[in-house]
Amino acid sequence: MWTDADDCGKQLADWAVQALLEEAELTPKPGLVDLRSSGSHDNMDISLMKASAASLRTCFEAMGKAAYRRNPEQELREELAFLGRLGEQEMMRVTHGVNTHRGAIWALGLLLAGCAVHCAPATAWEIAAIAGTIAKFPDRYAPQQPTNGMEVAQKYGVQGARGEALKCFPHVTRIGLPVLEGMRARKAPEQTARLHALLSIMASLQDSCLLHRGGPQALEAVQRGARNVLESGGMGTASGRKAYRLLEQSMLEHRLSPGGSADLIAAVLFLDKIQSTSGIANKPQGGFGHRTVTLSV
Repeated sequence: MWTDADDCGKQLADWAVQALLEEAELTPKPGLVDLRSSGSHDNMDISLMKASAASLRTCFEAMGKAAYRRNPEQELREELAFLGRLGEQEMMRVTHGVNTHRGAIWALGLLLAGCAVHCAPATAWEIAAIAGTIAKFPDRYAPQQPTNGMEVAQKYGVQGARGEALKCFPHVTRIGLPVLEGMRARKAPEQTARLHALLSIMASLQDSCLLHRGGPQALEAVQRGARNVLESGGMGTASGRKAYRLLEQSMLEHRLSPGGSADLIAAVLFLDKIQSTSGIANKPQGGFGHRTVTLSV
């Protein structure tokens, strides 16, 4: 797909940053920063999210170069982790200490590395499988201070961002991308298709950001609310939009934000760009175990 590591790194960084920008601009999103408002956040806005995304370009480019035609092994895993921590430091400098995209660095970093390792036209499933292999190796130099996501995963016994990666990003390849592609096939507007993909992820994901802010009851309420939007007809119908407004109102009242789902919809958009460029459709293998939600345009 690319002639050298430099070309690979630059292209993957462009796609990753663009995916983050498109996620930020996707509107309306319940509890998240979008073009309308700051959602459930009092320390973020759309300008900050865009600046944060742009600050990660160097990090993503370095990851792509590092992984170019490499074997997925521990040395690569630790090199990617080191570059990710440098990227996080630059992000924090730009955002004045606000954690805007830590989870996205993890997810997009692994996926773009998976693409760089493969270095040929590949399905989202194949890229995610390589990313999952990389994630299985330990990082011997990881900081000992646990993140909020790690504490939540241990407290509630959920998989968290690491678990999603170890399972080869099933919410991306088996839920988000198929919903996005299905909605497009039904001629839905692009923003509607992307919102349905986000809501489908929210309906299933054990989002550590929601657990951190509101515990299991909040997570269950948001999952149920997202399912209600989809089962009521989706964002293209009056009943679906009514269900969406109820979900958003509840999330804003309780200051809930599905940050993990936001990271994964960015991953969906990233892999979608790769597949669109290569002309290869996503063909997941096996089953995922979550029931299918019938969607309406």
